[in-house]
Amino acid sequence: MSTTKTTYKDAGVDIDAGNTFVKMIKPLVKATSRPEVLADIGGFGGLFSLNTGKYKNPVLVSGTDGVGTKLKLAFMANRHDTVGIDLVAMCVNDIIVQGAEPLFFLDYLATGKLDPVKGADIVKGIAEGCMQAGCALIGGETAEMPGFYADGEYDMAGFTVGVVERENLIDGSSITVGNRLIGLASSGLHSNGYSLARKVIFDRMGLGLNDQLPGIGRSVADELLTPTRIYVKSILNLLRDFQINGIAHITGGGLLENVPRVLPNGCKAVIGKGSWQVPAIFRLLQEGGNIDDDELLRTFNCGIGMVLAVPEEDADEVLIRLSGLNEQAVIIGEVAKCEPGNEFVEMV
Repeated sequence: MSTTKTTYKDAGVDIDAGNTFVKMIKPLVKATSRPEVLADIGGFGGLFSLNTGKYKNPVLVSGTDGVGTKLKLAFMANRHDTVGIDLVAMCVNDIIVQGAEPLFFLDYLATGKLDPVKGADIVKGIAEGCMQAGCALIGGETAEMPGFYADGEYDMAGFTVGVVERENLIDGSSITVGNRLIGLASSGLHSNGYSLARKVIFDRMGLGLNDQLPGIGRSVADELLTPTRIYVKSILNLLRDFQINGIAHITGGGLLENVPRVLPNGCKAVIGKGSWQVPAIFRLLQEGGNIDDDELLRTFNCGIGMVLAVPEEDADEVLIRLSGLNEQAVIIGEVAKCEPGNEFVEMV
């Protein structure tokens, strides 16, 4: 038996690097704090005191998600300070559709070997996303797993909890025939369809990470690493003054599969194909990969990140408010009657 002492670091896990990482991110986390947060990071659990006196009948709404293969672009470009925004966005945008204000967020970061500087860049993005959403980053977990991930690679997941009054919960049940559908512009691909996008751009079109995208004027890296837009504050603003009957977050499945998720029995969404300007990146992907319209619409958001169903008489005022909130929004269609049990999106 060998007399040479073996340490955890010899096995690939550097406890000191982990401690350095925690020290580096503490100021980033602190910047996201809300009055309800009871402790700094470092405990076994994040502490958040819900002010129950503020609500009559509060409902907690939770969401979890990851970033997906968009991370491959971050690895290739060695840019790690924006994918955290994507992580937060994919979670908080999911719960705001039910009218829930995001309260706090936790993250899980797993890598083969922890690089404290890279890790701090990742958390910088997470903190920025939390500030955009108005929620507190109250904890997380960093797992160093030697031999499990390729060198320089990592994966991440996020978890959020929000609150809404039960009477204000948005579930689509109040959507009626004639409601107008308002589309809020996306900032690009957001965090969906990247496996197809990478195949088209790198394999079919033969472009490199730093090449300019034809007709767009941005590099592949700049365009594809644009962070997901966070709609929380704009939608919370609308909910204070307007009746919003349903909201769909346009993620994987695109318009064709996400809008029907909020439609009540006997309703379909009729959406005009030319009612909004599809950003150039989606047309480039379609042409470069010879992708048909339906495949494009159910893989990518095609320029629409959220869809709101609102009463016809409120639609114009909602658009005016959204413009004041720096959201690009347009009426893309309306709700029509269909056979019960056959709720779908009709593109016209």
